[in-house]
Formats: sequence, structure tokens, C-alpha cells
Amino acid sequence: MVELILEALRAMRPPFALYEADLHSLVEQALEARNLPYVHEAKIGAGCRIDYRVGAIGLEIKKGKPNRTALLAQLRRYAACDALEGIVVVSWQRVALPGSVAGKPVYGLSLSALWGVSLP
Repeated sequence: MVELILEALRAMRPPFALYEADLHSLVEQALEARNLPYVHEAKIGAGCRIDYRVGAIGLEIKKGKPNRTALLAQLRRYAACDALEGIVVVSWQRVALPGSVAGKPVYGLSLSALWGVSLP
């Protein structure tokens, strides 16, 4: 399932200046184009909501370059939820992520890299 999700997201070519809501719309279009059912703002645990849930995979969308410390804390909360088996983080700029958090795989997708541009 995660490979289908990543394939759908890698097909996106978003313009540079977007609001996070615009990224959500593009993600929805990419998932719908591949007939991948999703839940937006999915509740995955007590007081825990992720941007998208596609099956047992959570998608977290970040505009710009996220603060790594805050993002890792967020990923730890998500990984503690039984509803998820893995997490995909979609951000404009690349952020260093571990391969797994609490035993659940984590995948990073840099939107700027989809254009072949690498931004620090």
C-alpha cells in the first residue's frame, strides 16, 4: 500500500508558493487519481489526528521545512496509535527523518525534490 501512495504523491508537481491547504488539495487529487480511498483529518487515537489516513498509512503534510524536533515528537505520538502501520511525511523541503519511529516505518517525500530542485 505504501508504494502505491508514494507513487501517487511522486507524480505531483506543485508550484512553489502554496498554502498548506493547497498542498492538501493536491494530495487529495493525487490519491483520487490512483483510486486510493482516504480519510482527511483522520482521528487515529485519543487526541491524535493526522492529515490523511490511507488504509493503515498516515500522511502528514508540512509546508516549508518543518522543525525536526517538533516533527519527531509528532511522529512519536502518531506511531503510538494502533490505527497506523506507517507514516509518510510530505514537506516542501527535505527534512532528515529516521527510517522508523516506535517500530513503524517512516517515509519522507520532499516536494522540491520532485522538481529536481534541492533546497537546504
